[in-house]
Amino acid sequence: MRAIILAAGRGERMRPLTDHTPKPLLDVRGQPLISWHIQALAAAGVRDVVINCAWLAEQFPAQLGDGSRFGLRLHYSDEQRDHGRALETAGGIAKALPQLCADGDEAFWVLSGDVFLPGLVLDVQAARDFAASERLAHLWLVPNQPHHPRGDFGISPQGLALSGEAIGPRFTWSCVGLFKRALFEGVAPDQPLPLRPCLERGIGAGRISASLYGGEWTDVGTPERLAAVNAPAPAP
Repeated sequence: MRAIILAAGRGERMRPLTDHTPKPLLDVRGQPLISWHIQALAAAGVRDVVINCAWLAEQFPAQLGDGSRFGLRLHYSDEQRDHGRALETAGGIAKALPQLCADGDEAFWVLSGDVFLPGLVLDVQAARDFAASERLAHLWLVPNQPHHPRGDFGISPQGLALSGEAIGPRFTWSCVGLFKRALFEGVAPDQPLPLRPCLERGIGAGRISASLYGGEWTDVGTPERLAAVNAPAPAP
């Protein structure tokens, strides 16, 4: 199974730090933020990872290389070079589908390059079960944070993702999930499109499942949150 790490955004809220460094390459606890994801993918047996990039795209291969030091192969989908702009989440995934599904495999991991999950262990059996299922996506959700108090989705008693107003408790998508190419049918590989419309369509069809992630998770979206995750642990 392959994976894509979404890393094409400008990181406006993180300025001025992102004026010269893409947000996924900012240092978090001694290494680039994106390196935590690459290591988790390698530990789960993933051997091919696509990184989509646009803003300061040349810095990604310059810093990360071909992936050999992580024990896998890194491939780059340069949206700025090919299209003159970032393609947002669904557009970026659609552009990378030939790399993600080169052998006909439909299922792949998606991780956002601007979230921090230091204890992430990707569930290999869950990935196998998902690949053999009729589902289009599986989303890991986390408790809502102060900057996003309304959350994104709920979870039904049957483990399906729920959307809308009257759905009971809502949680925030962790930006980690399993996807199949069928979710992106009709998405142009050269036009910007966010992921939410694709998810809403799949949820409406009852073909997206969800579960809760209980580990440490931070949306590293502002200089203040970056400073918080890099702060020394308090003395016992």
